[in-house]
Amino acid sequence: MSHQERPHRLIEHVLNLLNLLRRSNIEINRFMDSGGDFAGLELPDVQGAQMAYEIMRFMDEMPGGVLIYYAGGREDIIYANRELLHIFQCRNLQEFRELTGNSFRGMVHPEDLEAVERSIWEQVSASQYDLDYVEYRIIRRDGEIRWIEDYGHFIHSEAVGDLFYVFLGDATEKLARRQTELDLLLSQRKAREQQLQSVIEEYDKERSLINQEYLRRLKVIEGLSINYESIFYVDLEKDQILPYRLSSRTEHAFEKRFQPRRFSLYMADYIQTWVCPEDRETMAGELTRQSIRERLAGKTTYYINYRALSGGELQYLQLRVVDAGHTGPAGQVVIGCRRVDEEIQHEMEQKQMLAEALSDASTAIAAKNAFLSNISHDMRTPLNAIFGFSSLVRKKAGDPEAIHHYAEKLETASLQLLEMIDKVLELSWNGSGDPQTAESICDLRTLMEDIHAGFLPKAAEKDLSFSLDCGSLTQSIVFCDQEKLRQLLMYLVNNAITYTNTGGSISLTAAQRSAAGEHGALYHFIVEDSGIGIDPEFIGHIFEPFSRAQNTTHSGVHGVGLGLTIAKNIVDMLGGSIDVRSTPGRGTVFTVALRLPFRNAGPETAPVSAVPLSGKRVLVAEDNPINLEIEIELLQDLGFEVESARNGKDAVELLRQAPPGHYDLVLMDIQMPVMDGWKAAEAIRALPDPLRAQVPVIALSANAFESDIRKSLSHGMDAHLTKPLDIPQLLKTVQRVLRERRT
Repeated sequence: MSHQERPHRLIEHVLNLLNLLRRSNIEINRFMDSGGDFAGLELPDVQGAQMAYEIMRFMDEMPGGVLIYYAGGREDIIYANRELLHIFQCRNLQEFRELTGNSFRGMVHPEDLEAVERSIWEQVSASQYDLDYVEYRIIRRDGEIRWIEDYGHFIHSEAVGDLFYVFLGDATEKLARRQTELDLLLSQRKAREQQLQSVIEEYDKERSLINQEYLRRLKVIEGLSINYESIFYVDLEKDQILPYRLSSRTEHAFEKRFQPRRFSLYMADYIQTWVCPEDRETMAGELTRQSIRERLAGKTTYYINYRALSGGELQYLQLRVVDAGHTGPAGQVVIGCRRVDEEIQHEMEQKQMLAEALSDASTAIAAKNAFLSNISHDMRTPLNAIFGFSSLVRKKAGDPEAIHHYAEKLETASLQLLEMIDKVLELSWNGSGDPQTAESICDLRTLMEDIHAGFLPKAAEKDLSFSLDCGSLTQSIVFCDQEKLRQLLMYLVNNAITYTNTGGSISLTAAQRSAAGEHGALYHFIVEDSGIGIDPEFIGHIFEPFSRAQNTTHSGVHGVGLGLTIAKNIVDMLGGSIDVRSTPGRGTVFTVALRLPFRNAGPETAPVSAVPLSGKRVLVAEDNPINLEIEIELLQDLGFEVESARNGKDAVELLRQAPPGHYDLVLMDIQMPVMDGWKAAEAIRALPDPLRAQVPVIALSANAFESDIRKSLSHGMDAHLTKPLDIPQLLKTVQRVLRERRT
């Protein structure tokens, strides 16, 4: 079947289905709302009917109006989609048929109908593909008049006759903006014309003083010639044109000589040779001797904008006509021709800039709205769990088993909320220009095994097969920012687990893709899953902030849509690339490519013994009473002896007054009244007694950016931990700091 026959067959299927529904007294909208229920219908062509239903459903979901009507007779309406009914403010097709008389002619405003009909058939006759485009007014059901853009296609079918299928859109606001821009342009041009007119009037005054007509004409021409490539003097009575300045476009007609020619013959030749075909008819009508006299009646100048072709290049020109006689009907005129490409180009660029700015603003607003909607829902979900289980804890105070269960649920909801906050902060940090990489020796095999082991329990909860493959790593010791690489792969693995259904599979692979060289090798880190996959139309937006194919309500997956955005940012920071391939319903493959330099593995270090922590005295500087209570309880449960200070200044004073070595460790909040944690750390390091000045200080703060960590270290602190308090991380850090101080 040819490309031209396919639309005919599709339309025929639609018409056959519509006729069947009409004979069966089934209303179209009710049939479409039923999901295409063919029960009780005698279908001569089941496949064709199903195809017609799918086409009609597709047309109903289109953002613009769709209309099918007969090309002859009353031009009866065959079909209108839902959007077209909405444009006319009709609730159903029956109201639309009553409003329009079931005819295309009844749709068009009576004052526009004749011109619209004529334009449609002229365009169809001239179009190779039977296409047309018209603009016209309609009267909606509520009486309001709106402008419509109409893109039509004429079809001749032996089976169903002559038809039009049309795409329509409400262009009222668009045309209003265009008219406003046109009015502004006309106003600006009118101002320039008035300025030019003032120049001409000045020349007229000079003529009255000099009283020499020939000199006056020369001065007018000289004034016009500043920006004009061609200038002519025309005697309309004699039908004669005389050049004063010639361009490459006009010199051939005068044989490069300033000799007179018949004006009417010259203009006909010029229009046919140079003017763009679309503008020839207008130019020919505007530049007859009679038209020039009529246009100059009551005024001294006018202009015509047109397009010309030169060596295949489209150029914009302006032809200005000035009355050189000023007495009675125009007999002698000066005609100047100039290029206006820059003005037109500037105008087009301004419109493009405005359109792009509007598009960017709309995109930003849409992203912000999506983020606010998702974050509002997704943060309230764990908050609701926290409040709910806290209430249940109070009610079940005497039931240890229930209390333990509720505590686990509270921890899960808290971690979920913390993950969302961390992702939002991480994205903000990445976009602040602050991120830096901290490269060190990294064993890729160990890193991959750690990540795999860390996610195995989470995969097991969903009965997922989670495999690790590092078999092609011939050189695993490299130099890179291993924490950012770890974070990147954890985001990708977590995403795979989240969007893979129970019983599915996930694989994590590290592969060396190039032979070892002087500067390292190319490594691929691949995360593959058998999950739900990603729709092709969404895959281009997958790394955009706050983007998710479905929101939490539809997908059942909590999150603000930032994990993959952060992953992409990390890849960019590491100088690599990330590729995604996905098939809906079959799974997704993320491939990260990084070129990493080699480093030789150092000698194995002897295992270090743990530092006993029981009985160690800790000074906690914290201004928030709730945080302080939690920290004291947790630390005491771990065997520490705890003292507290409400701000940095009090902590420094307690250290100064206590005996040397009284405190084994200081946990310092950052944002506190009177004196913050950074200033307090500097004050401690400045104490005169070495034992007091060298006490280990660990920052414990909600400030989680890398810049905050670097700032803590630069102010003399030994480490920086983030709230909420992670007990295993705290113990690991305390052990390391105390061990380093001891050695």
